[in-house]
Amino acid sequence: MTTDSSASSLIIGGAASSPRAPLPTLPPLALYIHIPWCVRKCPYCDFNSHTASPVLPEQEYVDALLADLDQDLHAVYGRELTSIFFGGGTPSLFSADALGRLLQGVEQRIPFAADIEITLEANPGTFEQEKFVAYRKLGINRLSIGIQSFQQEKLEALGRIHNGDEAVRAAGMARQAGFDNFNLDLMHGLPDQSLDDALSDLRQAIALKPTHISWYQLTLEPNTVFWNQPPVLPEDDTLWDIQEAGQALLAEHGYAQYEVSAYAQPDRPARHNLNYWSFGDFIGIGAGAHGKLSHPDGRIVRTWKTRLPKDYLNPAKSFQAGEKSLSNDEMPFEFLMNALRLTAGVESRLYPERTGLSLDSLAEGRREAEQSGLLQVEPSRLAATERGQLFLNDLLQQFLN
Repeated sequence: MTTDSSASSLIIGGAASSPRAPLPTLPPLALYIHIPWCVRKCPYCDFNSHTASPVLPEQEYVDALLADLDQDLHAVYGRELTSIFFGGGTPSLFSADALGRLLQGVEQRIPFAADIEITLEANPGTFEQEKFVAYRKLGINRLSIGIQSFQQEKLEALGRIHNGDEAVRAAGMARQAGFDNFNLDLMHGLPDQSLDDALSDLRQAIALKPTHISWYQLTLEPNTVFWNQPPVLPEDDTLWDIQEAGQALLAEHGYAQYEVSAYAQPDRPARHNLNYWSFGDFIGIGAGAHGKLSHPDGRIVRTWKTRLPKDYLNPAKSFQAGEKSLSNDEMPFEFLMNALRLTAGVESRLYPERTGLSLDSLAEGRREAEQSGLLQVEPSRLAATERGQLFLNDLLQQFLN
């Protein structure tokens, strides 16, 4: 569906809306870089990841990433990058030399903000002290370490290649390598997990003093081994007890929840992810990467890249697999499915600034959501209530046609 910016009015959620206006300012710009290889594919993982061969095509892939970026430059001319995120897969499988050449190539094409945040995802099984010191020297200033659990039986059930001791050492090695800002990824609701098991994992993570903890429930996703061969997961009552007790424990130790599954020490939320959730812009390069770019005339375009590494590296094939301009009637849901994940929500003024649409386009859905107790009655903010955070899908339904 294409944008119809010439319409005099549209009906969105039952309310008349003014046409989309040119954006007064463009949102912050980020870059997501997808590196699709892992040592082994985990049975719960639905990300675009593939088992690595003994020798990775680092040179060829970096060349492809920079060529991919070149094709997106026309849409971001004159802007600077506020954050970069290396996701995967396991980006830490790549050498510091390869990542250094890539970062140098990116900066030659798009200027970096003075305080740019550059995050690299890593798994404990790929930690090498010398490599991580070299990463830090490149300007990578934040790590996101995929722990998931510290307990051996849980790690084995999840198909992880590291053990609990390696997970503990990884956090120490990150700090020794000069990273004073790092995240630990931790799951709960694991196969046969008890409340005590979950809290033990969380206490161990807190003891390592990360600046950020991503703590989220295991879900069974289509096209995964777990979907086809589901493990025995905790009962709903146990899951609820884990959630309540875990949130209280995190708060007690100074980790404030700022998003559905994100907890941070003061002034340490993930800026890259905050940009996603506040409907900022991001270029996506790499196999299967997604992007979202705003244009001064009000167009907002989502893109996605060729998914399979062999196709992405094939010069005869296009990097871009598709694109879609967001229509006016899609905008409320697109904006709010991100913004309402934030526990504090966003200022109401951000909606017209980032979408070019009037707040009137939200009026009917907003009224119904407030009456149902899912959205806070606060004119200057768009924020879910505590109940709305628990039933976010129900809240978002109020803003669908």
